[in-house]
Amino acid sequence: MKSGRHAKILDIISEYRIETQDELLKRLKEAGYKATQATISRDIKDLRLVKTLGSDGKYRYTSGTRASSDIRSNFAALFSTSVSSIEAAQNIVVIKTLSGMAQAVCAALDSTDFTAVVGTIAGDDTIFIACRSSQFAQSLADELKRLI
Repeated sequence: MKSGRHAKILDIISEYRIETQDELLKRLKEAGYKATQATISRDIKDLRLVKTLGSDGKYRYTSGTRASSDIRSNFAALFSTSVSSIEAAQNIVVIKTLSGMAQAVCAALDSTDFTAVVGTIAGDDTIFIACRSSQFAQSLADELKRLI
């Protein structure tokens, strides 16, 4: 069931401009799949979907399974337009984003290979990044600040 739903999600985002999890959930239900918002959120993370800025100035979900340079480019673009502040506190980096953008930025961050990162968690407008040490956290914060 999960693999079928994942395949359908990839089909949906390639066919339609999906901007929110609610839109994706609606399209899945129309296609006969039963899911909750929490399931969709996990699917987005599992599939490494990211929000990318379209030529119309709107964000949409896209597959994160692109070439590494493309992922870095999309990450930098999404990061620079969505993040408002970055602070290191001990081994944690706290990132504040525009409302509703934390999960997209976090998913994009997860698709990169920052060795300092142990794990991430995102809310609506805040991301917590656990780093291996306070030195790694400060280095990561400094590197990310250069992107904004």
